[in-house]
Amino acid sequence: MSRFQSLTPSRLSREDFVAAFADIYEHSPWVAEKAYDLGVDASLDEIETLQQRMADILLSASREEQLALINAHPDLAGKAAIRGELTASSTAEQSGAGIHECTAEEFARFTELNDAYKAKFGFPFIKAVKGSNRHQILAAFEERIHNSPEQEFATALAEINKIAMFRLQQL
Repeated sequence: MSRFQSLTPSRLSREDFVAAFADIYEHSPWVAEKAYDLGVDASLDEIETLQQRMADILLSASREEQLALINAHPDLAGKAAIRGELTASSTAEQSGAGIHECTAEEFARFTELNDAYKAKFGFPFIKAVKGSNRHQILAAFEERIHNSPEQEFATALAEINKIAMFRLQQL
């Protein structure tokens, strides 16, 4: 089990807890609110314990809440990235994967795949990009676009939970 480096969740007030964890799930502070409201004790000082609680909250949420959270995520190499409008976490994650180094052709391919994916599934392609490069991300995009809507919805939730773990590990 790993402990947080910069904070101790069990010692935080509700307001401070929510502020600290509000964007672990992209623009969805309700996950942190529910995590706190379930009761806070020293077990949540372990990254894995808090991540599991938050993951369980996401997976037990209504489909509408889940879809809203999926839709809160930006397109990979999308217009928001180009305009510099991503959250700090999303910017760091996409930069770490080398997305900012895409050629014009690669950006065009990302745009084409983003548009086709959203047309088919009704939400953006989600991938925890840490540890991946832009070529691996494009390959995953091209493979997953052939999945069923049910497979992709479940995959999006699983990827969001991976992203959350990576973000928690940074604290």
